[in-house]
Amino acid sequence: MNDFWNTILEFAETTTIRVGKQLMQDFGKVQATQKPDGSLVTKSDKWADQEIRDAIVSTFSGYGILSEESEQTFPDTEWCWVIDPLDGTTNFTRGLPIWSISLGLLYRGTPIFGYVYVPPLNQAFYGFWAGSSGLQTPTGAFLNHHPIHTSKDIPSKNHFFNLCSRSTGIIQPGFPCKIRMLGVASYNFLTVATGALLGGIEATPKIWDIAAAWVIVQAAGGTWLSLNSMSFPLSPGMDYSDRSFGTMVVSNLGLVPIFTPFLSRLKL
Repeated sequence: MNDFWNTILEFAETTTIRVGKQLMQDFGKVQATQKPDGSLVTKSDKWADQEIRDAIVSTFSGYGILSEESEQTFPDTEWCWVIDPLDGTTNFTRGLPIWSISLGLLYRGTPIFGYVYVPPLNQAFYGFWAGSSGLQTPTGAFLNHHPIHTSKDIPSKNHFFNLCSRSTGIIQPGFPCKIRMLGVASYNFLTVATGALLGGIEATPKIWDIAAAWVIVQAAGGTWLSLNSMSFPLSPGMDYSDRSFGTMVVSNLGLVPIFTPFLSRLKL
């Protein structure tokens, strides 16, 4: 990797480790309040958001920031960091050890680098995906610096498929896999990137839930399907606080026709 991408990766790693150490001290010990959209927020979310934003401002001059807990209007900048300081707040407050810190780096509105750190499991996922950006990026997806790849398996009752609480309508007779529900949008999709699961659905994720995972899944060989009109690139000046990116991820393109028929009952 050249110096630029090394700087990006090192920043994401050191920042999420530092923030994660403090969040582990708060894990299972803080109370949450409900936001207007019904999701939960804690003082830990807000603290982590401020810490990450301060780190970005001091390291990347002129880069924009889009964050779940503060700046929700996409800026008119060539580069923008998208932050989810604590994905899985309900799990975090209840002492369930699946929650993450998610950082996505967008170039002209489209993610090209993603980093997701899961402190309780000591798992760090990252990936680079240049797509049609024209950038010369490194390639691949990684877990704790080891390459990861999606599965090439054919679905069976011994394979898993992830859902969110709003996508259970797809559970119908004949569904080819066992169902799991993890409660964290980013981790839902990252388990597909590792090959542990064959697919997953999030009916109403926000941009900060998926920006990093979007890169990692595709860099690992997965297929990402948008289930509504929301897609990339993002639009400068648009408020993304109430915009959902309904998504299905599958481990390879050949699984699309197998799982697509079950989407008919999905409410986005």
